[in-house]
Amino acid sequence: MTSMHDPSEHNEQASGRARGGHERARRLTPEKRAEMARKAAEARWDRKVNEVICGSPDNPLRIGDVDLECYVLEDGTRVLTQSTFLEAIGRHRRPNLRRERDDELPSILQGKAINPFISDEVKAKSKPIVFRLPGGGRASGYNAELLPEVCEIYLKARDAEKLPPNQEHIAKQAEILMRGLAHVGIIALVDEATGYQAVRERNALTKILEAFIDKELRPWVKTFPPDFYREMFRLRGLEFNDGFQMPQYFGHLTNNVVYERLAPGVLDELKRVTPKDDKGRRKHRYHQKLTNDVGVSKLNRHLGSVVTLMRMSDDWDGFMRLLDRMHPRVGDTLQLPLDDGHRL
Repeated sequence: MTSMHDPSEHNEQASGRARGGHERARRLTPEKRAEMARKAAEARWDRKVNEVICGSPDNPLRIGDVDLECYVLEDGTRVLTQSTFLEAIGRHRRPNLRRERDDELPSILQGKAINPFISDEVKAKSKPIVFRLPGGGRASGYNAELLPEVCEIYLKARDAEKLPPNQEHIAKQAEILMRGLAHVGIIALVDEATGYQAVRERNALTKILEAFIDKELRPWVKTFPPDFYREMFRLRGLEFNDGFQMPQYFGHLTNNVVYERLAPGVLDELKRVTPKDDKGRRKHRYHQKLTNDVGVSKLNRHLGSVVTLMRMSDDWDGFMRLLDRMHPRVGDTLQLPLDDGHRL
């Protein structure tokens, strides 16, 4: 015979367990409760720890009278430490230890007054980021882009007269911060403070070179069209002959006309990865070290345009003016024509 359970009996048991849990918590010493909170925090941090590649506590980002400890992580994320972030907007430096669930907003974004002004994008960006400090140890921080957005939230709530009196000081601090930075400028400010701007440029150059320069040597394939050299002979005032050996300085001209205009750093890298023989001549052609999908493709398009500009020109100087206008060398600026025909 199947027995029937009284639902009220189950509820009484659950209530009894809850009372027992509260009673055990009440009997805990402050030290034990602190230890449990610490372990709970460590459990939340039991995830991938991001490494810092730029930044130091000795080089904070200063906005107004507040120093923000900032870092750049290995994935390029710019972070502000949780404590200095909270202090910057007028909150206590210590984070809310009661927060344990990842789906909750941080304490700085909790409250009925500001909730209507918090977008889903801000909520996604508000999750604390755990990272390893340069000197060892772990820290928690927020995406640096969150700072101006939090400021805007409190200012909007104040303008709508929704902010309670005990949060007015946060709005005042937010106003001070917004005077010291622009929303789109926070990334540049952090990069400057951490020295990441130089790393960013190197990383960008590395990506370009990885796209253009092949690690393996490609078999030699005729790449430069005959018209390239035929037009170069004509523009230099020389008679073209297929069997005629090109002047040695044509190599320098080709570097200028072609390789210096493909992409930043490409010519320097080609020189580095293409060794010379005992007589000082390159063992391989530069184009043999270009990648098929990007390097050679860009080279072919560039050569087609260069030959067209050559055919349009009567002399070398005229060709170079057209080339500088259409395909300036990396880092060069265009000459601006003046009203009288002269150039800067």
